[in-house]
Amino acid sequence: MNMNPTRFTRSLILAVAVATVPGAARRSAATENVPHAPFAQWADVPARGELVAGLVYQESEAYYFWAGNDRHKVDYRKSGEHYGIDINQGYLTLQYGLTERWAADLAVGYTTAGWRHFSNYSPNGRSESTSGLMDISLGVRYQILREDAESCPWQPTLTFRAGAVLPGSYDKDFPFAPGNRSAAIEPELLLRKHFGWPGLGCYADGLFRWNRTTANDQYIVSAGLFQQIQRWELNVGYRHLGTVTGDNIAYDSVTREIMYPRGVRENNDSVEAGFSYTTSKRRLRAGFYSRTVFDGANTDKKFWVGGFIEMPFNLVKGG
Repeated sequence: MNMNPTRFTRSLILAVAVATVPGAARRSAATENVPHAPFAQWADVPARGELVAGLVYQESEAYYFWAGNDRHKVDYRKSGEHYGIDINQGYLTLQYGLTERWAADLAVGYTTAGWRHFSNYSPNGRSESTSGLMDISLGVRYQILREDAESCPWQPTLTFRAGAVLPGSYDKDFPFAPGNRSAAIEPELLLRKHFGWPGLGCYADGLFRWNRTTANDQYIVSAGLFQQIQRWELNVGYRHLGTVTGDNIAYDSVTREIMYPRGVRENNDSVEAGFSYTTSKRRLRAGFYSRTVFDGANTDKKFWVGGFIEMPFNLVKGG
């Protein structure tokens, strides 16, 4: 049997790497996927005694990924269909106004991720997937400043959030699993400010996440613009995910074998956009959200789409 020397060398190097690192081929981490309100919406807090309940559905697909800084295609074709890295998920969000300035929030949901591409996990292109509870997000927020155009025109709405993340129940050893499955602590600052013509404003959001389980600490920053037109709000902005420490993905493009480290050093840049509409009577709010990753390292080139609906309930008489 003849074997291409280059292919043989690559396969030998990969086999040695797997053999010398115990469990390396199954010590996988995942992509960042903690439930989070976009466009710095958490800068606003519910009224005292008000509960805001919401439902969110999201799905993503990716046909490329980066191992280190090298981009690879992950499009598997079968029976005329294209299969990439896919995520489908839904979650419940709850916010409660503790006082005029303090609020608490919680997000709990279910997620599933799948692909057919990687040969060391998916021989002959069979479907491989994992499902389970999403990483759970919870936190308390304090509104430091509240925008007041009349008495203090320069003052924005500025809110501090002390957040935490609890690990989900999906398979943590699944490459590109839908979350880090790590306990984490995340302080965060959120800002929203109107300026210029009526309804126009900007937002900014920054958090640092100490991943206690995986030790690949992360930060997320986003900034952009919103435009309010009567009961509509339009949003567009930029989002960056960075990881301070961690390891690179190792991938052999010939054999399609991947080694995905437990603490992956994921980085990506994306554009996010969306809109929402709030009814006049019940203040029922519904909207659409989209995010596209355009560059990165140790991440997949996701295209996210989703929708949400939320409704406030007054639980305290006179609140």
